[in-house]
Amino acid sequence: MSDIITEFRNENTKDIDILPTIEIVKKMNDEDKIVALAVEDESEHIAEGIDLIAKQFLKGGKLYYFGAGTSGRLGILDASECPPTFSVAKDMVTGFIAGGDGAIRHSIEGAEDNPDFGYADAGILKPDDVAVVISASGNPKYLLGVLKRAEEIGCKTIGITCNPKGRIADEAGLVICPEVGPEVIAGSSRLKAGTAQKMILNMLSTGAMIKIGKTYENFMIDLQASNEKLKDRAIRIVAQIANVPHSEALSALLKCDWEIKTAIVTLEMNLDINSARAELKKHRGVLRKLLNAKNAAV
Repeated sequence: MSDIITEFRNENTKDIDILPTIEIVKKMNDEDKIVALAVEDESEHIAEGIDLIAKQFLKGGKLYYFGAGTSGRLGILDASECPPTFSVAKDMVTGFIAGGDGAIRHSIEGAEDNPDFGYADAGILKPDDVAVVISASGNPKYLLGVLKRAEEIGCKTIGITCNPKGRIADEAGLVICPEVGPEVIAGSSRLKAGTAQKMILNMLSTGAMIKIGKTYENFMIDLQASNEKLKDRAIRIVAQIANVPHSEALSALLKCDWEIKTAIVTLEMNLDINSARAELKKHRGVLRKLLNAKNAAV
């Protein structure tokens, strides 16, 4: 019998194919309730991961996700949402999937079984980067190739898996392993395991961005105001933080080319745009530190 938890048969859902639809929904929901608790059990390891990523970001390092199938797609999804959310460079967080970009939409069988593919993709890594390998089973050879390359150059590694006996659990520097148990449909790790991975990736990228000053309180102060919805959000953020009318917030944003933090500093400190940018630079772009220093000086 396989010792891969994600391949086990779930005793709670053996009759799922003969249940009324509402009972199928309830069964799946009951299983999903397990996921949040399993992720909670890994809170300390997730926090370690956040601090590690933030530390490497401040050194100029980058974050890379590597995965196969669902895991690879989840990494790419998380990476693709970082630039618009936090205005980071497009290559600051990057996702790789076994089999290349074609595997994002279509399954490429066998790609995860080749360690050379992973080793080659990991050629992009540098010592100050963080490589996060993602797999429900924890066994794809593709990821072992990534970890081999990372070890050779001294790159920090994090493994996300739902199988404590998976090989990446032995090879990665830091392991985050929420044990969500057997899937509703045996082996379909896009379900509970995928949900757990998505939750953890949310925490890692968002937590690291918070730590390097990409938010103020719980405001998204580095978002790219690239459409009407986001421009409206930017106006509301500036108005609330600087305590000014929306019209004044809009005026400041237009002058600052929609740079939220710059607009806030011009309003809060009565500075011109270049001086506001200079003040932000002195505080490494962390608005909280700048405003705290301003208030302490009053």
